Amino acid sequence: MLYKTTFFHNLHASPYNEVTFYDFNFNEHLLEGVISMGFTNPTPIQEMAIPIILKGQDIIACAQTGTGKTGAYLLPVLDHISKTNKHQISTLILAPTRELAQQIDQQVEGLAYFTGVSSIAVYGGGDGMAYEQQRRGIQNNVNIIIATPGRLIAHLTSGVLKLNHLTHLVLDEADRMLDMGFQDDIMKIISYLPKNRQTLLFSATMPGRIRSLAKSVLNNPQSVNIAVSQPAVGIDQQIYRVHDQQKTPLLQMLLKNGSYSSILIFASRKEIVKSLAKELKQAKMHVSAFHSDLEQREREDILLSFKNKQLPIIIGTDALSRGIDVEGIDLVINYDVPGDPEDYIHRIGRTARAETTGTAITFVNHRDERKLKNIEVLIDKPIRLIDVPDELAGIQQVKHEHTTNKRPQNRRWGNKAKR
Repeated sequence: MLYKTTFFHNLHASPYNEVTFYDFNFNEHLLEGVISMGFTNPTPIQEMAIPIILKGQDIIACAQTGTGKTGAYLLPVLDHISKTNKHQISTLILAPTRELAQQIDQQVEGLAYFTGVSSIAVYGGGDGMAYEQQRRGIQNNVNIIIATPGRLIAHLTSGVLKLNHLTHLVLDEADRMLDMGFQDDIMKIISYLPKNRQTLLFSATMPGRIRSLAKSVLNNPQSVNIAVSQPAVGIDQQIYRVHDQQKTPLLQMLLKNGSYSSILIFASRKEIVKSLAKELKQAKMHVSAFHSDLEQREREDILLSFKNKQLPIIIGTDALSRGIDVEGIDLVINYDVPGDPEDYIHRIGRTARAETTGTAITFVNHRDERKLKNIEVLIDKPIRLIDVPDELAGIQQVKHEHTTNKRPQNRRWGNKAKR
């Protein structure tokens, strides 16, 4: 199952961790499901957050993707539903992207066999049939709704969805939701919820606006912070200092000459994603662009083909970095340096999962030098510089770019590129 890589620690991964899932006194059917899948030890975020949530307290938790945060809130919520046995909507989980909503729904389904808990993922982008299917699921009073904010508001304003008996609200990847402009939607959704509820806020970063949001929607929350912001040790991190005109030829060279079978490429904007995919397809490469202009079915088909190793290369923006959980990704390429150092962690964290190894390559132009420095400060080490191949050295930078920069060009910028 997909969640095994990050949902729990493996049975043998934490031999010195004395805390086990037996210690949480979960519902016996839920515990049976967890143990039958070969897991006994919680991850650090689970160990710290689960007791707080089981006590009914609100929580604000800072934890990176891949630390088991979904299990940290999902397990106690499932335990509560299992023990109360209420046939009504008791939990709402808000997520920034449809891909993350689908993954959470899959994780609930993985445990539903043992607990009988029901769930539905509610998100936009589908056709009228998808909306109708979501409406019917809501009317059947599923226990858990996992939703993106926009589509959930459509169901709320239509009068189909009533959340009068809600006991749990989970804000997953709250920082990403604010980055995507969902703050007003979140507050509108909360206006439909009962004030007497438990609210759980999970975020990969904790900027001031997240704390402001927490202050307005949480009640005397407990804080948990275990975000180390460090890439997995199995990732070979590399940078190439390049001119913009060298990026695509270098990318093609790496893809053609490398021995990588599962590759993610990240760009800063969907326009770049589309253009780059077109260029790589013209170079006879099997690649798909993943962006918000695609229909939902197209996005699902791309992810399924990638997971099944039928599609070797996906190009996307940062929304993809937090919406994909696939084993065996061996190369991540940052065509553009992300603006937020935390996004760099999320991007390269798609490789070297579950104690495997992988490679992360970042293209750095002159404008992105400060971004690179911020990343190196965050991870507390320099990233290894690889020289641009000699055959790309003759590619000229555009005349208007960096014309006032006097740095030597023989190593730092484009290797041996001539002015």
